[in-house]
Amino acid sequence: MTGPQARIRELFAGAGVRGWLHAVRIDPDGPGPEVAVDPDGRVVMASVYKLPLLVAFCRAVDEGALDPVEPVRLLPEARTAGPTGVSAMSDPVTMSLRDVARSMIIVSDNAAADALLDAVGLARVHDVLRVLGLHATTVRGGTRDTYDTLVRDTDADTLQDAMSRLADNDRPADPSALDPLLSSATTGRDMTRLLTAIWSDTAASPAQCAYMRTVLGQQVWPHRLAAGFPHPAVRVAGKTGTLGPLRHEVGVVQYRGEPPVAVAVFTRAARAEVHLPAVDAVIGSTARVAVGALRV
Repeated sequence: MTGPQARIRELFAGAGVRGWLHAVRIDPDGPGPEVAVDPDGRVVMASVYKLPLLVAFCRAVDEGALDPVEPVRLLPEARTAGPTGVSAMSDPVTMSLRDVARSMIIVSDNAAADALLDAVGLARVHDVLRVLGLHATTVRGGTRDTYDTLVRDTDADTLQDAMSRLADNDRPADPSALDPLLSSATTGRDMTRLLTAIWSDTAASPAQCAYMRTVLGQQVWPHRLAAGFPHPAVRVAGKTGTLGPLRHEVGVVQYRGEPPVAVAVFTRAARAEVHLPAVDAVIGSTARVAVGALRV
């Protein structure tokens, strides 16, 4: 086997991961050529579920069901745990709904995500999956639900204890939160289809799609998809996902003056350490191979 697929598989193997990748050029008249490595394999989404939630929020705004500037008060005792954003703060925080959505994407804020899901409702997320043809994607709940499952399945007393057990290579855990049959899951092809809809102004109104593209372009993490394109002439917008051995990113890469390319890279590492720089880096390096093969 030769070509970009072979090189991508080599890179995944060298990083010690099982990997799934789908990349497709977003041409003006529809989807263009693609590069695919197991693009229809279902993978647990982790925080990538926040992307269809973002779309559901924007469609609710279009319908007049939600006011994007409505203030939301996030109280410490009711917030989902997490290392970033409102999750990491000590005091009550008040934000507009659209800035709650922004924090959910740009720093993967768990508290913001669950607050937005409470406002939007899971039924609207399911409508997005149905209307946009994401038939291989299932969203079963938010981060709060995933954490509750982890604590239960690892027989832990606290979330911190559950996370420690998940990262313990000497006592490997296999909670249902890591099973794509039992947790929120998707495929590379479904996520590039969703990204293509956002970049083509068909996921929601043109104004809301522009907002989503802006927010995805503000994501702060440079160590995965963006690491493969460290050039000022390339714009990268994306959403990461991390849970135990899972490290993902889906996004859009665009060279100046060229069509954008939607890319989804999912990985499951052989080891469970909290920090695996080689795995983060392989998301960028495999995306670079795929995008390079699709440039015009």
